[in-house]
Amino acid sequence: MSFDRKTNKPRRNDFGPVGKPRNTARPWASGPELKGLPNRKNTGGGAEGAVSPKEKPESGEKTASYKVYEHKSGSYVKGRPYNGRPGGNRAPFRGDNRRPGGTAPAKVRPGATDGMPARRIALDVIRKVTENGAYATLALDEKLHGCTLSAADRRFAARLVYDTLDNLRKIDYVLAQVMAKPDTDIRLINVLRLGTCQLMLDYRVPENAATDTSVRLCKEIGLEGLAGVCNGILRNLIRKKAELTWPDPAAEPLKALAVETSVPEWLIERLMSDWGAETGKALARFRSRGDGLVLRPNLLKLDDAGFEELLSHKVWEREPGKLPHAVRVKGMIDITADKDWQNGLFSIQSEGSMAACLALAPQRGWKVLDACSAPGGKACLICELMGDSGRVQAWELHPHRTDLVVSQVKRLRLENVRPMTRDAAVRRPDLDGTFDAVLLDAPCSGTGDMAEKPDIKLRVTPERVRQLTALQAELLDNVSLAVRPGGVLVYATCSVLRDENDRQVTAFLQRHPEFVIEKLPETIPASLREHEETGLQLMPHRDGIGGFYLCRMRRKRA
Repeated sequence: MSFDRKTNKPRRNDFGPVGKPRNTARPWASGPELKGLPNRKNTGGGAEGAVSPKEKPESGEKTASYKVYEHKSGSYVKGRPYNGRPGGNRAPFRGDNRRPGGTAPAKVRPGATDGMPARRIALDVIRKVTENGAYATLALDEKLHGCTLSAADRRFAARLVYDTLDNLRKIDYVLAQVMAKPDTDIRLINVLRLGTCQLMLDYRVPENAATDTSVRLCKEIGLEGLAGVCNGILRNLIRKKAELTWPDPAAEPLKALAVETSVPEWLIERLMSDWGAETGKALARFRSRGDGLVLRPNLLKLDDAGFEELLSHKVWEREPGKLPHAVRVKGMIDITADKDWQNGLFSIQSEGSMAACLALAPQRGWKVLDACSAPGGKACLICELMGDSGRVQAWELHPHRTDLVVSQVKRLRLENVRPMTRDAAVRRPDLDGTFDAVLLDAPCSGTGDMAEKPDIKLRVTPERVRQLTALQAELLDNVSLAVRPGGVLVYATCSVLRDENDRQVTAFLQRHPEFVIEKLPETIPASLREHEETGLQLMPHRDGIGGFYLCRMRRKRA
């Protein structure tokens, strides 16, 4: 018996539902009398009733075989009922619903596609990042939110985006060897990058599929005239794949590592200068292991045991994080559609961001300033750690980013967080010495998050780092004035560059001797605190957390 894959009901064929006994008394619904074939009035029933006695099988003949008999209205088959059409009792031709007695083609698995919807989204995101300077994470989230793609296509689109951006220099190095003109239209270049990613990395996509879909994408974005060029370049790549050359690590070590990792040469040189050759290479080569998202409970509603019980009813894979309250989960499609998330029972927050709040160690009733707050996870966790007591002012420079903080506060139903649109680089004399604690998670290069956000490698430059270090110093000078005597100041970044981290703190302490460094509290695991020197530099390849820097300082009492 066979079953329809969609309805799980028995299939139908010429005999009725498969596996069910047919009506042997009336095997034909209609049909003319044929020579040698009795009509429905004098039929004895059953398969043998379909032929006259003189046409019954001879003794010893296998009744399972069928013999074709000819008639002026068409042929019929011995041993099968007749449906009134020429050839209407032949064995059905599977997959051909046009010939008599045939069955409909097998239906496509629900949600299955040819991969084009996922590729369209991936190309759109890559174009926004490389042509318009968008952030990959935000652009991809915007495209995937509320879309109708299956879980498999969502994963495919995300992987195409991140793999293409993560290997962009390597891909361009390959394309330069198979293209006649390097100054091709940037729109075509992005289509070629997407196709090359599928051809060069372990995608198990047939070469023809990668090429043909790229040609289709060319036509869809208005490059019909370059579709042939796109096809020719990718076909040329397929032919020359075994002949591609790479920089010699012995002769050009920096260039070889830069092509291998798609990290700019100047950044590799800076990492090696800051941390030594081996650690610098490890930082450049580190890639995310696909650990999924980090969740934490709303501490006003759930403790760790209650959060574990909540997650036990989800289909997500999960494992404990490195920090208290953190859980790493995988297998979700759109976690913001989860009812428990919408009801404020838990939040998505990186462990580096959580570590900054734990380093602050806020006490009940404190007045706290989160100076660069968006998207609001730190301000909310600080409030939860204080039991929704005291007051947390969450400052953000741009109104649209302040709105992100507002939405977090509303979702978690917190009473004592006050989102405000304020520039932390501008001194507020009326607030001097009024806060028990200040957290400055400063704007930075983001080099500690390159494994999670590969588009950082495209936007970070030496000049940008110089601008950021100047801004960080200005912010530190201003927000430190808001700390009361005996109060706490925590400085944090998601960078692995020493100019933005320990050297920045050293320079600040020279300008502000009223502050001293304190050891991090025991809420930070001992396995991480053992690396503490001038603050704590978390290393992604060593600690399994993004490259985050933390330093806790206290203002001396008068």
